[in-house]
Amino acid sequence: MPQSSAFELSRRGVLAGSAATVAATVAPEVAKAAPAAPAPQAAVSFKVNGRTRKLQLDTRTTLLDALRDHLQLTGTKKGCDHGQCGACTVLVNGERINACLSLAVMHHGDAVTTIEGLGTPDDLHPLQAAFVKHDGYQCGYCTPGQICSAAGVLDEIARGVPSHVSDDITAAPGASNMELRERMSGNLCRCGAYSNIAEAIAEVAGNPRARA
Repeated sequence: MPQSSAFELSRRGVLAGSAATVAATVAPEVAKAAPAAPAPQAAVSFKVNGRTRKLQLDTRTTLLDALRDHLQLTGTKKGCDHGQCGACTVLVNGERINACLSLAVMHHGDAVTTIEGLGTPDDLHPLQAAFVKHDGYQCGYCTPGQICSAAGVLDEIARGVPSHVSDDITAAPGASNMELRERMSGNLCRCGAYSNIAEAIAEVAGNPRARA
């Protein structure tokens, strides 16, 4: 004989009933859970654009967020936030890094240079002046990172650091178009002003007195 419909259970009904039972059991425990502990803090002191700055930061704060949100140095841009576009490039102890991938606490005691520290409207850095001359920007969003990166590139070339396209890694690298493009490949320009950017950097690279 067919079983009574009162005893028929569907798989969906069993799952729904089980979920409701679990929720009723867990909910009171969740309500009793202690509040989350405050995020750990750390004192950080570094020299930014020649000035010593001291901050108390959540240890998870990136260097980029420390510069923008805590020091109001908004010239450094947040683009992809994954270290792929180069908009957040700054110089740390003279070397270029992606500030979005580095924690601020890692740079205690370091010297950080942002676009604000390279030059001012009344006293432009040679790279800034060259970018203006060659129209090496359109919307300008990536420009601070481009210029900071270019400053790092010129320093690398001056120190004899080879790149992936250097024919002889024991010889002093030159500032050829291929070298500059390879070294700047980590900085993306959505507007596509690459030719003008390359021309601006090449002009400064060809004038050692302009790199100071």
